[in-house]
Amino acid sequence: MRPRVGTAGWAIPRPVADRFPQVGSGLQRYAARFDAAEINSTFYRPHRASTFQRWRETTPDGFRFAAKVPKAVTHESRLVDCQARLAAFVAEVAALGEALGPLLVQLPPSFAFDRAVAEPFFAELRDVFDGQVACEPRHPTWFEPPVDALLRAFRVARVAADPARVAEAAHPGGWTGLGYWRLHGSPRMYYSAYGPAALEALAAEVSRGEADEAWVIFDNTTSGAAAADALALQALLARRA
Repeated sequence: MRPRVGTAGWAIPRPVADRFPQVGSGLQRYAARFDAAEINSTFYRPHRASTFQRWRETTPDGFRFAAKVPKAVTHESRLVDCQARLAAFVAEVAALGEALGPLLVQLPPSFAFDRAVAEPFFAELRDVFDGQVACEPRHPTWFEPPVDALLRAFRVARVAADPARVAEAAHPGGWTGLGYWRLHGSPRMYYSAYGPAALEALAAEVSRGEADEAWVIFDNTTSGAAAADALALQALLARRA
């Protein structure tokens, strides 16, 4: 399957605006070039079903949204006693229908792995959601073989992130049915663009991946670099294909 490439959100910065259609809503224009986007706003607040439905109807068949699990679950409750919040979130994003891709569980950098917390949480998540799940842990204790085994047991892919906090964090882990890369910008997170050499190396790694489906999301959006990087990677991957 061709890797999905997109950005966190669907902003179209002015420097690359001429590479997108000039008519339509921002999402319509974005979806004419990319087939995936991350919804990060779900991390901060709930959305009406009509909002998700509008996004679904605005995008073409085959377009997919990844939805970020709310911070009330990951950062405030820290995965404990949050079954009701999980169920409410899953019910909300269900309005995306077939346009719903993975749920993204991003954990705080201070959140150390604790099997007594992680195992019940992923079991609760699987009780209410059977689709793809990607987890982006950021504490070094999550990058160990027993943790990978736990993630595989619940069909949870571990995100490959840049910058990587430990060497293992740079590469996908956990469940191998999904490969999910998140590029935050390096050396300055959320700002720095990726140069040709970095994008070539990324394209090579994504192309070598054995996952059934691969996602690459650029999160260096503050400076507007994400869309240009995504377009460049898209071209590199097409050349390799």
